[in-house]
Amino acid sequence: MSVVSIRGVNKWFDRREGEPLHVLQNIDIEVPARAIVALLGASGCGKSTLLNIIAGLIPPDSGTVLLDDVPSAEFRNWHSMTYMFQEDRLLPWRTAAQNVAFGLEAESLPATERRRRARETLALVGLAGFEDIYPHELSGGMRSRVALARSLVTEPAILLMDEPFSKLDPSIRGQMHAEVLRIASLRKMTLIFVTHDVEEAIVLADHVVVLHPRPGRVGEARAIDLPYPRNPLAPDVAEAVRGLRLALAGLSPASC
Repeated sequence: MSVVSIRGVNKWFDRREGEPLHVLQNIDIEVPARAIVALLGASGCGKSTLLNIIAGLIPPDSGTVLLDDVPSAEFRNWHSMTYMFQEDRLLPWRTAAQNVAFGLEAESLPATERRRRARETLALVGLAGFEDIYPHELSGGMRSRVALARSLVTEPAILLMDEPFSKLDPSIRGQMHAEVLRIASLRKMTLIFVTHDVEEAIVLADHVVVLHPRPGRVGEARAIDLPYPRNPLAPDVAEAVRGLRLALAGLSPASC
């Protein structure tokens, strides 16, 4: 059974002048339970728009998004899905633990329970002992871990990520990849993430959906059948990266 089913989704954006901009065209994607799916493509192909539609932040103009077989417009179990944005969006006047606990305030939990779960989740992402530190005292990688903890504290079944590690240097990004894979396996989560980085897609995802512009449309969907962890320098991983880059360029390996 698909946890997320996207069927015939189209999206237009109005413009001040001229015809509306066709952003997404007839998108069909099935996301199985516990899959890690990368939405890969160049800037402007509608990746983030599609993620926002899945999250229920904006509606499609046509087509259907099903979440656990329920149309997104009728879905009520939104605490089972969380969204990690490209910017960490930490509140500067709150400590790390208070930022993480913010995700629980809508659930009317007692303050002691919110603090306990925030501390446990910070420990899960490797930040035990940093609960009372403010964002300006944290490195970029540590801020990303706090943002990840805030996304995980509600114990979601589905985690959406919009290029959350794009601003980190390569070594820290690699550490975050390992953390995400570890936690996804531990929590048995489904992950859908946006990236324009082919190597990131191969290292993290077991399914990659290539979107071509414009309008954004599915150019290819492929399974990445490689064991974890995936070293980008390993020959099989490097070959998978090469093949995916060719797909993005609209080429086939045989033509090169």
